[in-house]
Amino acid sequence: MFVGETGYSSDDLSPARRSSVSFSLHMLRTTRHDKRHFVPDIHHHASEGENGLKIILAKQAGFCFGVKRATQMAFEAAAKGGKTCTLGPIIHSPQVVQRLEEMGVKVLSTLTDLDSGAIIIRSHGVASEELQEARRKELEIVDATCPFVKKAQEHVKSLSQAGYDVVVVGDADHPEVQGIVSYAKGPVYVVGYGEEAAKLKITGKIGIVAQTTQSFENLKNVVLECLVKGSEIRVFNTICDATAVRQEEAKELAKRVDCMIVIGGYNSANTTRLAQVCAELQPRTYHIETAQQLNSTWFEGVGTVGVTAGASTPKWVIDEVLEHIERIDKDTTHFDSSRVC
Repeated sequence: MFVGETGYSSDDLSPARRSSVSFSLHMLRTTRHDKRHFVPDIHHHASEGENGLKIILAKQAGFCFGVKRATQMAFEAAAKGGKTCTLGPIIHSPQVVQRLEEMGVKVLSTLTDLDSGAIIIRSHGVASEELQEARRKELEIVDATCPFVKKAQEHVKSLSQAGYDVVVVGDADHPEVQGIVSYAKGPVYVVGYGEEAAKLKITGKIGIVAQTTQSFENLKNVVLECLVKGSEIRVFNTICDATAVRQEEAKELAKRVDCMIVIGGYNSANTTRLAQVCAELQPRTYHIETAQQLNSTWFEGVGTVGVTAGASTPKWVIDEVLEHIERIDKDTTHFDSSRVC
């Protein structure tokens, strides 16, 4: 049995699919070293470096369900060969995008110049017009849209058709939000915070959905503002549970450590939010994409370091960061804060 870093096991696949997917999972597999043995630490895994630096890895660090699914589908499509492209980066991980490019998968910003072959829809989804264009061109569509994002799109469409003014809680510049908004057939507004919702000039029937990576607190604040405006409010909580779990876990971890490392693409909204959440509790928080960006000075006087990663961060990237921290530890003396009374 093989297990890939997407989280899928060969036992989870039918015999017919195992051979087709083995290559893609191999591309995601990372080399493991026997010297690091992580042991359960309530909600985390922990190890200790040669000089006593304790490294705690968040249990939920890395790929979420939607990203696992999208990555799996993308590597399966690439392994088939033929002309294959993604409409936008498949996920917000430059490292995964690069590996797909090495397999011949090109990233397109539009479908203008694509008249044949397969098009992979990214995990964040695309605008409804782009999906319709792919169908008109009779392209082979590999729809890797996260099911939670797809649900938000469907809710916006149904709310709009039912006569609601739609409010989407999220980042207007994020591709997921841009895709969600495109499914509205009537008035639609994007707000980032409750303060922005307070400025909306809307009344009557209001329907609300959220970008899947939003915090529940932020959604609640927007809903409260809309309650004083509308005569009828309908709310769909479209926040992905994985986002909330990661953020809460990161908060608890940041309280316990002397330094936090958050791994993930700089273009990843959920990773950026993780870094913000950690920084609010632990000022020595650093957001990096790869192990090469680690700085040994960050660990001066540190007894315990916490490590977490966004939902688009591959396992092999996390492993490289952990190994690099251990190498830094070999040449550094640390202060053990746990021994202070």
